[in-house]
Amino acid sequence: MFEVGLACDFEETVERIGKLPPDLFAEICQKAVTHLQGQSPAVDTGDLCERLQKAGVKLDLEALQKIIHMVLFIFRTAGKNNLSSEELIVKLSERSSRWSKQALQLIHKLWNEQGKFVLANQNAKAMINIGQLVDLQWKLGMAVSSDTCRSLNYPYVSMTLKIADTTGQLLSKSFEMTVPQFQNFFRQFREMAAVLETV
Repeated sequence: MFEVGLACDFEETVERIGKLPPDLFAEICQKAVTHLQGQSPAVDTGDLCERLQKAGVKLDLEALQKIIHMVLFIFRTAGKNNLSSEELIVKLSERSSRWSKQALQLIHKLWNEQGKFVLANQNAKAMINIGQLVDLQWKLGMAVSSDTCRSLNYPYVSMTLKIADTTGQLLSKSFEMTVPQFQNFFRQFREMAAVLETV
C-alpha cells in the first residue's frame, strides 16, 4: 500500500526521520495532521527548516520537503484506507525496518488521537483538488531598468501570491504589472466581486 506513491528514496527518508530530535519530528507530524484536518492551508516548510537549523539539525530544504511529503502521504493513505493506529504501524514496519522506535510510537500516538478527524476531513475534501490562496502582497515601485518599459521612472505594481498547493506545500509566486495591466486586473476583480454579491 505504501509502495505506491512514495519515491524510491523511502529508506533514506526514514533514516533521516530517525535522526531528527523527537520533539521536532512530533512538530512536523502535528503540522501535517493539522493541515490534513483542514485547520491550516499548508505545512510551512520554510518555517520548519528555520526551526530545525536553529535547533542545530543539518537538513536541507529538499530533504525536509521529502520528510513532510512522506508524513502527509502516510497519514493521507491511512485515512483513505481507514487504518487503525496499530494497522498503520504494522504497514510502516513491513515497508521498512529502519523506522526508529520513537518515530513509530509518535505516529501511533498521533494517529490514535487525531486520525478520525483526518479521515472526516479527507472525505469532505475528496472533491477539492485545487490550491488555496493564503496571502497576497503588493507594492508600487518605479522602474529604473526594464525590457518592456520604454521610459525609465515608469510606475509598476509588484505582486506576490502565497499559495498552498494540493500537497500542502506553500509556494510563493511573484509578478509585475504596468499600471494599465494592473487597472485591467483591478477591473476584472471588481466584476467578480459584483457577481459574487448577487449570489
